[in-house]
Amino acid sequence: MALVHETIQSSVGAEGFRSYYPYGTTVSIIITVLAMVLGYLYGPYWKVRRVPGPPTIPLVGHLPLMAKYGPDVFSVLAKQYGPIFRFHMGRQPLIIVADAELCKEVGIKKFKDIPNRSIPSPIAASPLHQKGLFFTRDAGWSTMRNTILSVYQPSHLASLVPTMQNYIESATENLHSSKQDIVFSNLSLKLATDVIGQAAFGVNFGLTKPQSINESIRTVDKQGSQDDEVSDFINQHIYSTTQLKMDLSGSVSIILGLLVPILQEPFRQILKRIPGTMDWKVERTNKKLSGRLDEIVSNRMKDKNRGSKDFLSQILSARESENVAKKVFTPDYISAVTYEHLLAGSATTSFTLSSIVYLVAGHPEVEKKLVAEIDGFGPHDQVPTAYDLQHKFPYLDLVIKEAMRFYIVSPLVARETSKEVEIGGYLLPKVLLIRISM
Repeated sequence: MALVHETIQSSVGAEGFRSYYPYGTTVSIIITVLAMVLGYLYGPYWKVRRVPGPPTIPLVGHLPLMAKYGPDVFSVLAKQYGPIFRFHMGRQPLIIVADAELCKEVGIKKFKDIPNRSIPSPIAASPLHQKGLFFTRDAGWSTMRNTILSVYQPSHLASLVPTMQNYIESATENLHSSKQDIVFSNLSLKLATDVIGQAAFGVNFGLTKPQSINESIRTVDKQGSQDDEVSDFINQHIYSTTQLKMDLSGSVSIILGLLVPILQEPFRQILKRIPGTMDWKVERTNKKLSGRLDEIVSNRMKDKNRGSKDFLSQILSARESENVAKKVFTPDYISAVTYEHLLAGSATTSFTLSSIVYLVAGHPEVEKKLVAEIDGFGPHDQVPTAYDLQHKFPYLDLVIKEAMRFYIVSPLVARETSKEVEIGGYLLPKVLLIRISM
């Protein structure tokens, strides 16, 4: 090193030597920065370069293909690149698995190597939605899942049938006499939300009351603070849910999460403090929603005569026993996992019911056979039991499953590798996101 120093000094002279190092330092900094930028941009691609897939655009990835083909993009790419291929959501590489056997390998056979759900950009921007069962990780997930499964015994699910029937009768009471067009997806969403509200929270949201929307609003305005709180809770839930968009129409922090993930959280922390921004609105709504949920949980925890009719009460009772780790079921996690029922169940149930009605309406022969099976069950005022629903409506069961095959509620199931794992002949690195395409 000393020899190099003396050689440079003798060749450039004393004055030149003093200016040589600053120049060299600047060049080194520029080269280092460029290397870091290129590494950041192409590092994720390099890890999965052996997996087939379309050409990638830096930062944007394959988002233009998503804009071009919409929800059919993965079907289009599967036909071109086979049952396993890569798709870059911005900078983030995803491995898409579109084969039944490979899906079974990811979801069952190698579950211990791919145990956790990945946290998508919209969820990463919303701490409220990260504490439920879906995004709890590792041992915490196992404990929470086992407890929830123990709560949902067949006898408990069977006890919910009369509740469902009451809300169905309430929702359909004035359908025949209504002079207005009825949007079935709206009706089914209200129905699902009311059933889940009662089953999960033990709260009657009152959305399926047989009255128009304007009448419902006037009724809420006239009634006491309890109805105001319920209405406010539902509005906050709807707003919070509709902001969970996995596209470029979301908040700035969500868009950055898709394109440059490392910038998402710093920008969210800044933008949520700037009034008027989408991140600020989402933050305020989620805080109100969290506060409302915490209040419901707190009040129920104090109620020693709460019984066990709804999910929240059963989870609280399980938490008070010695069989469940209280460090897992903290009050905020109880709030989140209870709310998760509403988040995961209302829109998905509404979508499935709407799909069934849409498909059956277009196939008169199916409708005729389905109506005959339902009418053949017994008198119209006879309410089927849980056993009846499971065993005495085989054609209805087929219709529901076929509709779910046609219109899939969740076309992608997200997983994250916990270590290197081989899938479909490709060695996938640790902390890689895998999407099971249905």
